[in-house]
Amino acid sequence: MTKKDRYEFVIHYFQQHVPDAETELIYDNPYQLLVAVILSAQCTDKRVNLTTPAIFGRFPDVESLSLSSEEELFPYIRSISYPNNKTKHLLGMARMLMDDFRGEVPMTVDELVKLPGVGRKTANVITSVIDQQPNMAVDTHVFRVSRRIGLVSPKATTPLAVEKELIRNIDKSLIHKAHHWLILHGRYTCLARTPKCRECGLQQACNYFQKNIILL
Repeated sequence: MTKKDRYEFVIHYFQQHVPDAETELIYDNPYQLLVAVILSAQCTDKRVNLTTPAIFGRFPDVESLSLSSEEELFPYIRSISYPNNKTKHLLGMARMLMDDFRGEVPMTVDELVKLPGVGRKTANVITSVIDQQPNMAVDTHVFRVSRRIGLVSPKATTPLAVEKELIRNIDKSLIHKAHHWLILHGRYTCLARTPKCRECGLQQACNYFQKNIILL
């Protein structure tokens, strides 16, 4: 199967079976999504969703968060991984938004990555989810699934390399959906240690299945 055929097969499968894929983080506005994505680093969306209602109840907007302190905020995110660093990041993020962006979450990757706690992946998530910009956030799931299936070259050994190759090969109008397709597939089917290959609808297009499973 050529790379073009593989992309067409995979995209068609997801369009048919997961047409409305979206983030599993619960949010009502860009501020809430930004907080949730920062908290989600090396933490499950489920845990984040259990934590954010109390945070947003006490800090409903950027300004209220910017006026808080580490001592006040920390107890709200104690159960999240790396709570000390994330407390500092959230406060720094909110204060920079107030000082430099009039309290609004910017919608360009270049501006977002200036914020404390926001790297390229987080910036891509925000712009893709909120504004449907053709940006591909590559987390551990997207990285693993793309390489296993064969959507990217074995030489694509960094998140940035995977991001660039996916963007080159996926229609611009579908990139914001493809991000969620690959994440959800990695989260529930193409698991890191025990992929559910026998249940997977991408067997025909998957390099990993063809090389490692089909002969078993």
